[in-house]
Amino acid sequence: MAVAELTLSSKNYSSWSLRGWLLCRLAGLQVVEKMIALDDPENRAELLLLSPSVLVPRLTHEGASVWDTLAIAEYLHELYPQAGMYPIDRISRAHCRSVSGEIHSGFTNLRSALPMNLKVRHARFPIFPGARPDIERVETIWEECMNTYHGSWLFGDKPTIADAMFAPVAQRFLTYAVPLSRKAAAYCQTINSWPLMREWIDAARAEPDELIELETEF
Repeated sequence: MAVAELTLSSKNYSSWSLRGWLLCRLAGLQVVEKMIALDDPENRAELLLLSPSVLVPRLTHEGASVWDTLAIAEYLHELYPQAGMYPIDRISRAHCRSVSGEIHSGFTNLRSALPMNLKVRHARFPIFPGARPDIERVETIWEECMNTYHGSWLFGDKPTIADAMFAPVAQRFLTYAVPLSRKAAAYCQTINSWPLMREWIDAARAEPDELIELETEF
């Protein structure tokens, strides 16, 4: 049987790579990681938050090539339904798909104002006013989910695809000390304490610092 391969870019800077990796781990799929060069023009565009639609991450598995994070999520759910990547209940599952799609396709101001950087923590950081509605919308999504499903994760007592999709946002909020409601702040700590997240952060911190542009304060 061919070994599954997951193509990634920077673990420190790439939110899309993090999502793809978390999804594979949630599914229980063992993958060989293939890192692409940081000087690749398309990779740099993705890292600099200019294009969420480049072909990273890309999952190659048994003849299939899947390169969008939501496409990877659906592919893995189809193959491994027993992994529980989506809630069992139909209405909850629809809710999970909706919030996952929302964070996947929007929040441009948040992405630009708070670039992902897992190596640093700011005690204070000037937040671009245009990003505040995005931050407030994320808080609303998180609080509605936790109030509805009564768990420390968005859809109950275990992580789902939605948590993989929002994990980079939680890390951004921690990196830039974004003021949050009590429940939203608690959710950020849940993500930060997730063993899979700690594994990724450890690898990110071991990466060389090669993208000076991402230290710019927007």
